[in-house]
Amino acid sequence: MKLHHLRPAPGSTAARTRKGRGEAAGKGKTAGRGHKGSNARGKMRAGFEGGQMPLQRRVPKLKGFINPNKVRWSVVNVERLAEGWPKGGSVDPDALVREGMARKGAPVKVLGRGDVSVALQVRAHAFSSTAAEKITAAGGTVEVV
Repeated sequence: MKLHHLRPAPGSTAARTRKGRGEAAGKGKTAGRGHKGSNARGKMRAGFEGGQMPLQRRVPKLKGFINPNKVRWSVVNVERLAEGWPKGGSVDPDALVREGMARKGAPVKVLGRGDVSVALQVRAHAFSSTAAEKITAAGGTVEVV
């Protein structure tokens, strides 16, 4: 068996239909497009709706813009830290991501909602003033990464 001996299975292929090559070919005259109308005549641009007001003009434009330079913080409150580390210990952004409290790749900011009663050594990218006070009052330390 050689490459030039290979043939498709019988009946698996069909000859290409040559449209618009005369009535005897079976697809002559209108070539399967029917009679008149925009579909019989040519291509219409994408989004054309036959003279109706197109979707991209019916839908209102949105105001404002999205600032690509905005810092989107991953926020963690001190009450969540107290729940996650009930015996105290060291907390850093990687540990918060592992515990599912912070998003990967986003800077972590610790906020002051709730209470903390255990000594935590917290490392994060930012702290609110109330969060820093509560952590240090409980005997912990605060370090900005």
